Amino acid sequence: MDSTRISSLSRREFLAVSAVTGAACSLPAAPAEKPNIIFVLADDLGYGDLGCYGQQRIKTPHIDQMAREGMRFMQHYAGSTVCAPSRCALMTGLHMGHARIRGNSRLSIRPEDGTVAETLRQAGYRTALIGKWGLGEDGSKGVPNAKGYDRFFGYLNQSHAHNYYPEFLWRNEEKVPLRNEVVHAKGRDGKPRLSGAATKRVDYSADLCAT
Repeated sequence: MDSTRISSLSRREFLAVSAVTGAACSLPAAPAEKPNIIFVLADDLGYGDLGCYGQQRIKTPHIDQMAREGMRFMQHYAGSTVCAPSRCALMTGLHMGHARIRGNSRLSIRPEDGTVAETLRQAGYRTALIGKWGLGEDGSKGVPNAKGYDRFFGYLNQSHAHNYYPEFLWRNEEKVPLRNEVVHAKGRDGKPRLSGAATKRVDYSADLCAT
């Protein structure tokens, strides 16, 4: 700016210009658009099995694309070595020393156990979970729709998910019958186990979860 122009401003004019400039600088910035969040948790998958982490023989093009366009974690690890505890650590953010579920028994997280989905909903997100839950079964207070998820489709029980051709899945809290036929082995208590072997395979759960 021309120094002669500055010197010609009166004190009142200078204060007026400064006030307008300060007001413009103090205006709140437009809120940033919330990013979409897609988190994939896969059982028994090592990080070295993915192309985005150096795998050359196994092709994972879609996951690699997500990594390129999103975020890669370089110091991330599963919360536990088995299914339900690992999911409990992910959902609650608690270490296994403090988590509610520490094994693959049929336990449920409780209403007082906060989840990442509940936190995201409070931040204005719409939430969905597709696949295996394993943290609360039908009739419990630990089902996905009670723990922060607007939509759920998949398996409630982690053992049930061992069968890719189950006789039913869950959509929210509604049981969805499938055209598969399953034979169930009996447990030590004499009751049929949820996991079983499909004798008639029609509806592949992975395809249903992907549509």
